Amino acid sequence: MQRQQPILCYVTDRSSLHVAPEETRAEALLRKMEVASAAGVDWIQLREKDLSGKECAALTREILRLVAHTPSNTSCLPRVLVNDRLDVALAERAGGVHLGENSLPVEDARRLIAAAQPPPQDFLVGVSCHSLEAVQSAARAGSDYVFFGPVFATPSKAAFGQPQGLSRLAQACQAVEIPVIAIGGITLENAAECLASGAAGIASISLFQDGGALSHLVRELRQRRY
Repeated sequence: MQRQQPILCYVTDRSSLHVAPEETRAEALLRKMEVASAAGVDWIQLREKDLSGKECAALTREILRLVAHTPSNTSCLPRVLVNDRLDVALAERAGGVHLGENSLPVEDARRLIAAAQPPPQDFLVGVSCHSLEAVQSAARAGSDYVFFGPVFATPSKAAFGQPQGLSRLAQACQAVEIPVIAIGGITLENAAECLASGAAGIASISLFQDGGALSHLVRELRQRRY
């Protein structure tokens, strides 16, 4: 059976973007979003934790507008996931919400989503997990997918302890039926190892944000066999 193409998720961090003298960090992020959307990434996780609710809503709205009007290398628009802010994700009609292990519980998020008017269509709830137990708990609670990591060492995930490694990633993938997305220190070179271990996709800040030729990177990840 041929394996489905991996989910490629660009996780944003405007604080680490190169900003031209004439633009703001938000403008630099939107510029990068346009490039990522055109390159054909599957998901964009808006992870700008310092923004107020009003600022997050405005940026989400602008990203959704930009994504909808950017010609892409694929037939599908990138799914925009809002980090933590379920209220913003629902109000702006985003593609889902991504929760941390200490965020709103998945069960509570599901209740709020069910009560929303009008109810959202094709709305995903995902959770960041840093242990096998957390992955299993998220799946039982009704999460649509999980991020698991850090798989490899990376400064952005240093607070979550030592890297999990490929063997633990494989255990997490085998333990649940929902998609497990590998995150933490992902590169073009080690992405294949993550996918060969059973990951349904990869998520990264630096891989998608710092690379110069994003279209080439996405094409490389798509064309490789796992």
